Order: sequence, then structure tokens, then C-alpha cells
Amino acid sequence: MQAAFDTIKSFLALGGPVVAILLAVSVLALALVILKLWQFITCSTGNGRVAQRFVARLKADRVPADLMAYQKQKSAACGAVALAYSLKARGDMDKAAIEEEVGQYAATRLHELQSGFRLLDAIAQLAPLLGLFGTVLGMIDAFQQLQGAGSNVDPSLLAGGIWVALLTTAAGLAVAMPVSLILTLLETRIENERMIIETQVGALLSPRAERGAVEASTAHGRVRAAYAG
Repeated sequence: MQAAFDTIKSFLALGGPVVAILLAVSVLALALVILKLWQFITCSTGNGRVAQRFVARLKADRVPADLMAYQKQKSAACGAVALAYSLKARGDMDKAAIEEEVGQYAATRLHELQSGFRLLDAIAQLAPLLGLFGTVLGMIDAFQQLQGAGSNVDPSLLAGGIWVALLTTAAGLAVAMPVSLILTLLETRIENERMIIETQVGALLSPRAERGAVEASTAHGRVRAAYAG
């Protein structure tokens, strides 16, 4: 533990304040990434199987007692399906009105899931620029030392200043690349969730699904009547 602390301390001493800023930014990005991953896992964001099973339960008339709780506690797709089912069961709204209401609900939930994306995007874009800024400052300092040496130029002096200056660029890229990759994965999950909402709500509200449910119920009644006879 002490060795790791000493390594970080020497790294900060070499890189200067720019590396210290990048380290603080990386800690912030890591905390935000962990928070978003936990949120996406608990909400099953982008997991189509959860919404499909929920729609299958509703079509089979196995409506959960806490149906309205799905709009707040479960995935955004399950919440949209629950809302569509509740509005459809009321019978006072047509399909277009239900889809509009569900669309507003879905937009709100997806916006909540996207909170923090702008900060991650800003970190991914600014970290390389901070690293480049530190490199420029380091190169200026190295050439100033070279100029001050006069005729007694030591090539190792210039080489040492250059690699220390390039250290900040490497630190900036080390922060930006994983953050950019994780942000892309999170945005892909959001797009998957949006597509799941559209397909599963459409499947629940489609006339074909309604006819299938009616035909299945009629057939079940005939079988029961036959056995009763």
C-alpha cells in the first residue's frame, strides 16, 4: 500500500498540476461510471428478456398486484408496458392516445437514465486536451532549461524534459479512452431500451395480439364446456 502511494506521489511530482487534475477527473469519472452501471443493472436497462416476460404475463392475464409499481421500480420498458396496459384496461383512450402517453413516460425515464452522460462526454473530450496542455507546458520548460544551459548543452537534459512532458499526454489518453468506450456502451444500452419499449408496447397494443387473446380465451371456454358436458 505504501509503495503504491509513493508511486502515485512521484507520478504527480513529475507530471505537475496537470496530472493532479487528470487524477481527480479520473476518480470522478470512475465514481460516475460505477453509479451508472449499478443503475443500469438494477433497472435491467437494455435487457429485452425482462420486458418480453412481463408482456407474456399480461397477455396470459397474470397481472401482478403491484402493476403500477412497475412504472417506478422496474425497467423503463416494463414501466412503459405497465402504463400501456393500465390505459388500455380503462377503455377510454384509443391506441394513438395511449402511445402518446407512453411516449412521454418513456422519454422521461430515458432522460433520467441518461443523467451523467454529458459529464462523461466532457471528461472524454477534455482529458486529452488537458494532457496536451501539460505537454506544451513541459516542452516550454524543457527548452527554457536548454536555452539556459548555453553552450554546455546536455542532450539528456532535453530528453528528460521531453519524456516528462509527454507523460501528461499519456495520462490524458489513459483517462479519455476507457471513459469514451464505456459511454458508448451505455448509450447503446439506452438505444436498446428505446427499441424494446417501442416493440413491446406495440406488441401489447396490436390488434393481432388482442385477437389472439380473444381466440385463446374462446377456445379455452369451449374445451371447458366440452369437458363439463
